[in-house]
Amino acid sequence: MIEAKMPSPKQETALKEQQSISSFFNIRLISLVGVFLIFIVVGLGAYTRLSHSGLGCPDWPGCYGFLTSPDSKTEVALANARFPENAVESQKGWIEMIHRYVAGIALLLTLAIFVSALQARMKGKQDTYFKHISLILGVIVLQAAFGMWTVTLKLWPQIVTAHLLGGFTTLSLYYLLWLRSKSNASQVIKARVSLKAKAAVSFVFMLTIVQVFLGGWMASNYAAFACPDLPLCQGELWPNADYAQGFNLFQSIGPTYLGGLLEGEARVAIHLMHRVGALILMLAILAVGFYIFNKNKQLACRLVVVLMLQVGLGIANVWFHIPVQIAVLHNLVAALLLLHMLEVLYVLMQAKEEVDEYAY
Repeated sequence: MIEAKMPSPKQETALKEQQSISSFFNIRLISLVGVFLIFIVVGLGAYTRLSHSGLGCPDWPGCYGFLTSPDSKTEVALANARFPENAVESQKGWIEMIHRYVAGIALLLTLAIFVSALQARMKGKQDTYFKHISLILGVIVLQAAFGMWTVTLKLWPQIVTAHLLGGFTTLSLYYLLWLRSKSNASQVIKARVSLKAKAAVSFVFMLTIVQVFLGGWMASNYAAFACPDLPLCQGELWPNADYAQGFNLFQSIGPTYLGGLLEGEARVAIHLMHRVGALILMLAILAVGFYIFNKNKQLACRLVVVLMLQVGLGIANVWFHIPVQIAVLHNLVAALLLLHMLEVLYVLMQAKEEVDEYAY
């Protein structure tokens, strides 16, 4: 006679939560849809930034007062009359508006999930994911504000970088929701994991976020071309660089930052720090991959493959002088790398803690 295996308390809670929202959404499926949708938004945002289309529409939420980029002669004439300092570039306007509309769809999706979870909570059902969904909605609303400020503050680097970080945060939150919604234990590490190991992986995860910031700061200050060669920079191992100016987080509001306003040495400083950060992060993630290989081979291999792809794209960016296609892929793979580090951290945190026998 075969004895049925009873689900664990955690699995029961996850199952009840999925059932509580299933009348409107399958939380696991809809969170995966959210991941793919936000991933597309991140890619569109990167393309908008790298194609210099951030000010393709000088107003917000419309474009020269229209719902789409002006195309006809009449619309272009009216748009130029409304914004005489910003001549219409229809293609850039379309790039910006497509990005906005896809981001709007993501906002509506998140709002629908939130309403569904709220209704389930009001009926007294399990609300395991309610705070998580509320956080995603809050971040996306903040992202909409950052999108507006990106235009109204004329690509102020602080806001552009924060907008990029907000996109990566939204993507990470959706991916974490998907990880949490899994009712099976396929990702659980059976081996015990020490507290020191969890702390070390948490530190590497933070390094990944810092590297994303450095990449965003380099892009928003147009410092990618500051070092056109590799492994040297302007023919030197360590050229003159102005780190104080390069990492001045209090640049003035008012001028248009399209193309960047920093001097050459300030841009070199940003580029060099991005390179150094990439080298440190590569070694750290390789160490993480080596550590978890015997615990979860598939996840370790995925992590290292994504890391090597990202390193290759970074090198290709320099060798081919920052082609838009490779630069956009570099942004997207950076997002994938962050998600893989998040998954590693999540899996390790779910594992039982190992007792350090030398601690006594």
